Amino acid sequence: MSYAVGRVAELAGVTVRTLHHYDEIGLLSPGERGPNGYRRYGEADLERLQQILYYRELGLSLEEIAAILDDPRADAAAHLRRQHRLLRERIGRLEAMVAAVERAMEAQQMGIPLTPQERFEVFGDFDPDQYAEEAEQRWGDTDAFRESQRRVQRYTKQDWLALKAEGEQTASALAAALRAGTPADDAAVLDLAEAHRQHITKWFYDCPYEVHRGLGDMYAADDRFRASYERISPGLAEYLRDAIHANASRHGH
Repeated sequence: MSYAVGRVAELAGVTVRTLHHYDEIGLLSPGERGPNGYRRYGEADLERLQQILYYRELGLSLEEIAAILDDPRADAAAHLRRQHRLLRERIGRLEAMVAAVERAMEAQQMGIPLTPQERFEVFGDFDPDQYAEEAEQRWGDTDAFRESQRRVQRYTKQDWLALKAEGEQTASALAAALRAGTPADDAAVLDLAEAHRQHITKWFYDCPYEVHRGLGDMYAADDRFRASYERISPGLAEYLRDAIHANASRHGH
């Protein structure tokens, strides 16, 4: 069975002009021509088109796609392995962007007096100001929000790097304890939960144990916060929540 160019364009969700262009550059030439000279695409052509569209979605240029598809050493399994690797790499980049967003949301980083270059050095290519409105809607009427805003407006680049390193150190230690199978109510883990609470109090706002419990619940319940911790170690969001609750109970709250 073969298909006319219009039908192929409809099936693939591309334009006829795109298919003509692929033919002109030799990327996808139809295997048949009708008596009238019109293009006719067979099953093998459709499979190649599917591969082209996969690689285009992954951001490869047409030249790169042609080199991959015309590689005599590549078969269907090789294409799947390559696409899997490229997808994982793309997911990794997107997860890094999500992590930057979630750090900014958690820290409520608004009004940061940094130059554009300093912001890039601290936060990468993420602009924390774009989430200021959401943070203000959620917490704008709280004393904690106002205190956090007041503090961060004074922070320098060195301050931001220091608080970021401090937070990452605690998170890494918690992840190591989780991977080692240490119970969340172990004394050493409770000390890490306490360090997490004191980190918030030190850099952003006073964080009593009742508030810390609420934060722990949010880390585990909110998909964005949970994903940030899950990226460090699977199960870390719930582990931190349990440690925060146990630590609060240890201190009579």
